[in-house]
Amino acid sequence: MDTMMSLRLFCTVSELKSFTAAADRIGISPAMASKHVMRLENRLGTRLLNRTSRHVSLTETGWLYFNQAKQLLEGLDEVEAAIGNVTMAPRGTLKLSAPVCAASNGFVSRLAEYNRRYPDVCLDVDLSGRMVNLVDEGFDLALRRATSPDRLDLGLVARPLADIEFHLMASPEYLERAGRPKGLADLNGHALLRFSGANLSDIMELKGANRQSKITFRTVMSSDNETILQLAALRGMGLVYLPKWMTEQDIAAGRLETVLPNSIAFSITLFAVYPTRKHLSAKVRTFIDFMTTSLPGQR
Repeated sequence: MDTMMSLRLFCTVSELKSFTAAADRIGISPAMASKHVMRLENRLGTRLLNRTSRHVSLTETGWLYFNQAKQLLEGLDEVEAAIGNVTMAPRGTLKLSAPVCAASNGFVSRLAEYNRRYPDVCLDVDLSGRMVNLVDEGFDLALRRATSPDRLDLGLVARPLADIEFHLMASPEYLERAGRPKGLADLNGHALLRFSGANLSDIMELKGANRQSKITFRTVMSSDNETILQLAALRGMGLVYLPKWMTEQDIAAGRLETVLPNSIAFSITLFAVYPTRKHLSAKVRTFIDFMTTSLPGQR
């Protein structure tokens, strides 16, 4: 059997978690796909995949082998394309970890545009909000927010994509009920939907057009999930700081209003984080380049 074909088959089964789906993608029978993986396991003297009648998953050894084999194959594809003086089209599954706030119309519209440009890339997006281990869990890259690269994982490559501003917003219903602030001092005592993921407190130093003031809010709800805070704001529960990409359509439709546009509580840099610069695959490189130019506040 062709060793390279066995490696490709193993990686495809690992990504799709199915022998049948992997066999269909490559164009062979499920029985032959199983033989390819068994050949690798016999050659290595260890089990790479756990198999049941309904589920396929990687063993601990399988994770290690998968990550190394995947990098090898992607690097080989790029070398062959370069030798043949052919531009390799991005393809395969891009496994991506992103902040919870990526579950928004603004961000998904950018994913849709990337899909239109690169239809052979399948996006596998994790929005669990946890700090995934890129290497051990087989992620191609992660989008992470930080005030500086020093706050990200050591040993990983971090490329800044955009500076994300969190603007103060509220629904018209809330502002009619509680009053529309005309200046920073008017924010005192207002209900706050607090994003706990940014270490905000009830007392904040906010910058106005010409000065800075200490404001005391009244927290009515806190969460590290921006989506639930956005929904609470739409229901008129209070003021909330949210990234602009989450609220573009709500603001355009009048469901949310920006409160004191010149008062920005904080700005956080969005980084693309990935394991290595070596043999960076076409799907990862094009995704990073696309996001660098398409996100608001790009660098």
